[in-house]
Amino acid sequence: MVEHGEELLGKALTLAARAREEIEGISGLHALAEEFHPLAFEHDPLKIVIDVAELGITGYQAADHLAERHLHVGLSDHRRIAAQITHADDEDTVSALLHGLRGLTDHDFERRPPVDLPSGADLKLETRMLPRDAFFAEAEHVPLDKAEGRVSAEMISPYPPGVPAIAPGEVFTEAIIDYLHTGVRTGMFIYDAADPELGTVRVVG
Repeated sequence: MVEHGEELLGKALTLAARAREEIEGISGLHALAEEFHPLAFEHDPLKIVIDVAELGITGYQAADHLAERHLHVGLSDHRRIAAQITHADDEDTVSALLHGLRGLTDHDFERRPPVDLPSGADLKLETRMLPRDAFFAEAEHVPLDKAEGRVSAEMISPYPPGVPAIAPGEVFTEAIIDYLHTGVRTGMFIYDAADPELGTVRVVG
């Protein structure tokens, strides 16, 4: 990188720009760019975030479909996937990515109901106990749809973004339960809950 960094990164940036431009030409796909400016200080052009919602599928489905074709994206959520271009990529790897993305448009995917995303206000939950006290309190496992009004004894963090939807000590609300239920149903990854499928959740007894 010291001796050839400008050449290596310059090539990667050119490939990423080409990929982003061609993705914009694929019906049903959108490579995000301008959307980041009001939300972030800077944007890494080597990370290509692709919105697939117009195809009527989730990012989870798109990522799984691409993985079956040996194309592994970095992240996926209810409507997006993120591809990473590096100095190790070349015309062949970018062409393979574009070919895989074009394949999304004519594949017969199972149609899944949308994720019920909560508003920013709905994400601000009541804290009824200190997190440590709730985590170490006597707890029980209850079905997710029976948890409204109960105090969580665990952290539940959908990934991405990996930010807790609810933390120990906070109170389950209908909006959070709907978000988690619909998210898991569409393929959301929960890595820190006692039951990653959220058949049950851990609440203070």
